[in-house]
Formats: sequence, C-alpha cells, structure tokens
Amino acid sequence: MSTVRVGVRCDAGPTRGVGHLVRCLALAEEFLARGHRVEFFGTVEGIDWAARQLASRGIPLHPGPQRPADLVAAARRHGLDVAVLDSYELDPAGAGALRAAGVVTLAVVDGDTRGQDADVYLDQNLGATHGPLPGRLLAGTAYPLLRDAVVAARPARPRPATPTARPRVLAFFGGTDAFGAAPVLARVLLATGHPMDLTVVVGRADVEAELAALAPGRGQAVRPVPPTDDLPALVTAADLVVSAAGTSTWELCCLGAPAALVCVVDNQRESYGRVVDAGLVAGLGELPALAAAGLPGRTARSGATRTLRALLDSPERRAALAARAWATVDGRGRARVADAVLALVAPSVRAAAPR
Repeated sequence: MSTVRVGVRCDAGPTRGVGHLVRCLALAEEFLARGHRVEFFGTVEGIDWAARQLASRGIPLHPGPQRPADLVAAARRHGLDVAVLDSYELDPAGAGALRAAGVVTLAVVDGDTRGQDADVYLDQNLGATHGPLPGRLLAGTAYPLLRDAVVAARPARPRPATPTARPRVLAFFGGTDAFGAAPVLARVLLATGHPMDLTVVVGRADVEAELAALAPGRGQAVRPVPPTDDLPALVTAADLVVSAAGTSTWELCCLGAPAALVCVVDNQRESYGRVVDAGLVAGLGELPALAAAGLPGRTARSGATRTLRALLDSPERRAALAARAWATVDGRGRARVADAVLALVAPSVRAAAPR
C-alpha cells in the first residue's frame, strides 16, 4: 500500500527561532497520523530541543535546498508528492518550480506571499486577507497548525475566574528568545509589585544570567526553566501567560490561556494589533520601546506595568480574555489544512494511501 510522501522545507536556529519548525511539525504529526511519510529539509542548528522533536517522531532531516532547481531535484530524489514551504528567506520562485514539476505545493505565509506560485496558501493569522492568488487560500483562525501536545491539553470549556492572592505567571518568548525579551518583561512583571510565582522559559545562558541578577520583591519568586515538552501543561497551570505575538499565540488561544503579548519583531505587528483589538489577549506594546532607555522606555514600561497589574488584580479580566481566546481556535486547523492538500494529490496516489 503506497503512502503520500511529504517534504517540509523550513529552518530553525538561535536567530531564526523555532516558530516555523513548530507549526510545520504540527502539520507533520497530522500527515503521520494518517499513515503518510514526512521528511524535513533545512537547518536545525544550536537548538537541541528542536532537533529532538524531529528525532522522537522518526522524521528524517536532510540539508535544505535553496535554489528552485535544487528544490525540484530533492523532490524528485525523494519521490515527494507534496512540498510544504515555510520560510521568509527561501527563493520565492521555488514554489512555482515545484508546482511545475508536478509536486503539490503548500506555502505557509504570514501576510506577504512573496510572490510564491503555490497550489495552496496558508495564512493562519486572525483576519488574514489576500488578493487573487494562483492557488487556494486557507486564511484565518480556522487553520492554525497545533501540535498533538497542545490539542491534547485543550480544556473542554473556558477556565472560570479563580481568585488567588499569588498568581502563577508563565513567561516564554519562543524556543530561543532571540531578541532577549525575557529579562525585559520579567522586570516589568516584578515592577507591578504584585505577589507572584513567575516561571520563565530560558533557552540561552546570557538570558538566565540576567534573570539571576533580578531582585524580586516581597511575595515574588522567579524560577527559570529550560525549553520543555511540558509547555502546554505549564500554560494550563498558569493564571497569566506573558509571551511574544508569534506562532505561539494560537497555542495560547487553543488552550484558553489568559495572556498578555508583546510584539517582538516587525513582522508580528499586524497580527499583534488584530488579536489585541479583538480582545483575545492584552497588549503590552513593542519590545524595542519597552527596552529603550530614557523617558520613552520608562513611559512604555509604565504602560505595560499598569496593564499587567490590572490583570494580576482581576481574575474576571483574566477569565474574559481566556474565554474569547478559547472560542477562537478549536485545535482542528491542521486537519483542515491536510484535507485541502491531500485533495490535490494525484488520484492514483491518493486512492492507494491509507486513511
């Protein structure tokens, strides 16, 4: 019995982060659960946690072709039926080259398609819209790609308002915290003066050293932990989550987490604004402003401190955010994406593939 062979082209690293890999891993889990074969093509460097995610699922990792002709050659060499492209750096002509070679091509994008000529486009961001495209567009929060661990931890209903004198706060900023957000936001959290147990996910030694130098106030404790497979459990146990406005936004929504987000890089700005305006999360502003010196930095940090203090003081505010977030992302996005892609695979292959 033949299977559909899926190739995923993405990268992860200390400066790139792991967002592209994590969402592609979620889609890979869906294909694997249906009995298909998945192989990754790219670079996963300097992040042991990310490399383990592929190895633990038996997913091979091959060098990542850059040029369109090399992508096509790799697809032929590995007998790929489907190619998933998730990169801001890859030559955008690669999608069209793969499509012309008869490989069903999915381009995962965040707003800008970069001129890629694909069979299917996925933009999982809230309110995503695009003009006419050569292929089918899957857009919006019906389509976030979420891992097994996240979907399994989704609560059956939104969490209720639960008063607590010492909230449990979780802060994490991607697999690498490439822009050093953790120390900045930890200082802002402690500046609220509110008692809390603050857990910070730390992927770099320099960030951990900065956190160790902090002086928590009365009733405050800071606990650094390394990147972990138990992140969904940490999220569901937290009374408040502080994070970056990246791909983890949709994990937080699916889990119904009361969350406050910071915009870490420019390409997060549009999505950040939309989720804040929709009341799915609280907004803390942009990281460069929060980290700035002088009066502008003090002003930005003061605003973020007020927002966080109001959330820490009010279980009702936290519960309202959590309920709206939970209702927005149902955790079935990856199945919808896989259905759309597999519907385009050659009937002779699809008919023989297991269900």
